[in-house]
Amino acid sequence: MAIITLTTDFGEKDHFAGAIKGAIYTEMPEIRIVDISHSISPFNISEAAYVIQNAYRSFPKGTIHLIGIDSELNPENKHIAIKLDDHYFICANNGIVSMICSEIVPEKIVEINIHDKIQSSFPVLDVFVKVACHIARGGTLEVIGKTITEVKPIKNIIPYVNDEKSQIIGSVIYIDNYGNVVTNIKKSFFETIQKGRPFEISARNYKFKTIYKRYSDFVNFEIPEEKRHDEGRGLVVFNSGNFLEIAVYKSNSATIGSASTLMGLNLMDTVSVNFLKE
Repeated sequence: MAIITLTTDFGEKDHFAGAIKGAIYTEMPEIRIVDISHSISPFNISEAAYVIQNAYRSFPKGTIHLIGIDSELNPENKHIAIKLDDHYFICANNGIVSMICSEIVPEKIVEINIHDKIQSSFPVLDVFVKVACHIARGGTLEVIGKTITEVKPIKNIIPYVNDEKSQIIGSVIYIDNYGNVVTNIKKSFFETIQKGRPFEISARNYKFKTIYKRYSDFVNFEIPEEKRHDEGRGLVVFNSGNFLEIAVYKSNSATIGSASTLMGLNLMDTVSVNFLKE
């Protein structure tokens, strides 16, 4: 039996997430539902894109991913269903899946056209659930929509590179639960521009010249623990999703602070990489 995942900005206080699950179980009592997150910042497309891109590959092929972010239907915000990498994605055509589509070509994209059969002021509940259950039963995308060829992109998804290839200018696209700051600079993109050159990463007044493979690689374990004072110090890694991330070792926003709080870094702030002459 198929799995349906849920990624929304509905939070946990209101009835929305529970109502969606109830509607799915009403149609398909035997289905499996997995919450990826209901804590996406309201209407934050890039944050949702980052979360779904890094979560979906852990699920079996054929999983159906229902994404409820900025999903109200209007002439500039149509609904789509996509088959990509043997997974299905149901969402608004507002850029959420463009991060995945920039790396993997979709097998099929349809613009959902069943709205005339459903009266709805809550499309995630009334439309997306119908589409997800249709797919879970083995239904084809052509039945619920017309084929289109492109999805709407997220603005500034690709970092800027100057003509001399001496600088990358990226931006913060996500701040995780630890306050670590994730940029839109992927490891493969970085290495293509770097070509082995030394570099300096700048974020506000902070500079970094090393990228670690793991957070703990930052620590010199030959020094006794009581003399190290590593907690609260900044570092840079390529995270599990291979995005350039500025972190604070063993960060905690409520105590020692985090990359976001200590460095004053927020969503869409600039992070630059300058490549140096050897």
